[in-house]
Amino acid sequence: MASTEDTKRNREEVRRLIAGVDDALAASLLRGALDLHVHSGPSTMPRQIDHLEAAEEAAAAGMRGLLFKDHHYSVAPFIPMMERVLGDRGLAMYSGLVLNNSTGGLNPFVVDAQLKMGAKLIWMPTAQAANHIRSAHGKVRLASNVQLKNSPALSVVDGYGNVLDEVKQILDMIAEFDAILSSGHLHVWEIWRLFEEAKARGVKRLLINHPMYGLHFTYDDIRDLAAEGALVEQSAGMYIDSRFNAYSPQELKEHILAAGVARSSIGSDLGQVDNPTPVEGMRQAIKLCLALGFSEADVRTMVADNPARLVGLAD
Repeated sequence: MASTEDTKRNREEVRRLIAGVDDALAASLLRGALDLHVHSGPSTMPRQIDHLEAAEEAAAAGMRGLLFKDHHYSVAPFIPMMERVLGDRGLAMYSGLVLNNSTGGLNPFVVDAQLKMGAKLIWMPTAQAANHIRSAHGKVRLASNVQLKNSPALSVVDGYGNVLDEVKQILDMIAEFDAILSSGHLHVWEIWRLFEEAKARGVKRLLINHPMYGLHFTYDDIRDLAAEGALVEQSAGMYIDSRFNAYSPQELKEHILAAGVARSSIGSDLGQVDNPTPVEGMRQAIKLCLALGFSEADVRTMVADNPARLVGLAD
């Protein structure tokens, strides 16, 4: 991951590259796009926009859909109310549940209730995953203005690498509802075992978020898990002109090509204060991909077609 000086150089390079991309072309590719990684508020963490503001901005840009993520509660129960307010804007809205201790942990009863309330995606633990907590010493952190109570580090496998029984129950529910399973912030070693079990239990929609950030993936892991059917999402905020920038533009290209365009997507992973908004992050990511030599068809595949297929809009 980038040092402070590397991040400064990366951001300068991003600004230079995207300045040469036509705004109208980027806007045309943003229309119809889906962002499946929106961090709006309210939240325990500082957010610059709330869920309604994020949806309004996306609708104004002509986007097709958003998926809201909070590490400590599910936005899914609020979606029907947001649809009542914004349902005429042509924007599909989704959310799900992150299995941190603050939402019940690896609890099948909570997952059951949330899926029956409309949750579209179940993330494995993120901020309270054992891997995330260990990796925090390498500056993989989630900034918060609220100090949450210390809680146990979560893993989906036992000491022998076997998937826990409660996780198997959760996987069965995800399969029953044809929901999406995200690997969260687990270690790649856990993800391999989780996805193998998930596929055996009939889970069809598999998602990996920012594999090179804190999850200890190799390029081979990305390639092989993509070949097994997982969609590999790169977080725009880690590559664009953002305070979360961790990688160079060239690394973005390498990370996408490891999975291949056909198995890649881009989500903003934005909404934090002092960062671009999710829509602006997606716009910058689109411009950056074009500047890196990806075709318009490639970009449309990653920001529109693949995420639409994952949420079932292309079924």
